[in-house]
Amino acid sequence: MSQTWNQHVVKKENKALVLETIKEHYPISRASIAQVTGLNKGTVSSLVSELIDEKLIHESGTGKSSGGRRPVMLFLNESAGFTISIDLGVKSVLGVLTDLKGNIKQEKRVHFDDPSLEGVLMILYSLIDELHDKAPDSEYGIVGIGIGVPGVVTNDGEILLAPNLGWKKVALQQMLFEKYQVPITVENEANAGAYGEKVFGVGQKSNELVYASISIGIGVGLILDGKLYKGLRGFSGELGHMTIEKDGKHCRCGNQGCWELYASEQVLLDKAAQLGLEHQSIKELVSEADNGNEQVISLFEDLGDYIGVGITNIIHIFNPEQVVIGNSIIAASAYILPAIEKRIEKNTIGFNKDDVQFNAAKLKEHSTVMGIAAFNVEKFFQTSVHNIQLEVN
Repeated sequence: MSQTWNQHVVKKENKALVLETIKEHYPISRASIAQVTGLNKGTVSSLVSELIDEKLIHESGTGKSSGGRRPVMLFLNESAGFTISIDLGVKSVLGVLTDLKGNIKQEKRVHFDDPSLEGVLMILYSLIDELHDKAPDSEYGIVGIGIGVPGVVTNDGEILLAPNLGWKKVALQQMLFEKYQVPITVENEANAGAYGEKVFGVGQKSNELVYASISIGIGVGLILDGKLYKGLRGFSGELGHMTIEKDGKHCRCGNQGCWELYASEQVLLDKAAQLGLEHQSIKELVSEADNGNEQVISLFEDLGDYIGVGITNIIHIFNPEQVVIGNSIIAASAYILPAIEKRIEKNTIGFNKDDVQFNAAKLKEHSTVMGIAAFNVEKFFQTSVHNIQLEVN
């Protein structure tokens, strides 16, 4: 039994390696898979046959010959299943339907004024149902549903605190699983944003990446040593609530002087209202700045300066190779990024400053949903590979 079990484990690992190689390099031949993985051709051929039978990959066409028959090429079956990924904001919800490659097939944003749990759940369920109904027929159907949340999320998908929504102790992962009976992922939105930029965006070459999600509040996602860092219980990255002003403004989290009270989109909107620009969105304020409104330009520069204060602290703590600014604030990147860089240049210790690359998010407002999509797809493939049957003689 022990030998059979060991064979089972080795086969599972080899199958995962073959599938990952195809995902990363397709179109690819069996011989090339053997060369990349170091597995013998017989093992590769057997595992490829299983993956074809499971509809996770397919054959199509032929590649160039290096002598002898032209090889048959293997492709990932991108449409074998689909995922639903949600970015839950404080004022809106963005949902996307993606295939197994992360290609967006459907997309919808819904705005709301009532952040109560009951009201938002109705919007979430309606959006998920709509995306589900629009999914094409496929071998595996909806393989996962995930939600990025602006708050403290445990490793079990419970929202302990989402101060800008006014939520506490919401077992969202359990609630969604009971309703939809598919694998559910609930993650902090900044963690998901960091992962989205790492997998699909501007951070693909970085192993030490800090993603600052700046919207109504601020969250930070950390990629350390190439992996998402979550801390002991999943609570890392709550740097929007680090104190940058002793005995400063009171925050809904219970602290005082939190970074997000001085450097978030909400601060910008509040100060704009004091100038008589009430009810304007950040994009409308960008239009004001583009039209030469010096007061609005000054607001953006002040905001960028305060963002730079927090980013400077983060650079000193983590010594990253890349810092990415994301979420709704990057609509104003032309005005805030120079101010951020100016503050970093002024305050960051030289040897730290020289190491870091500074970017706006490539995925813009899709960083979080694409990170959630990546989590969903990875969980599906891991489960598929783990479902190898144990043969007992």
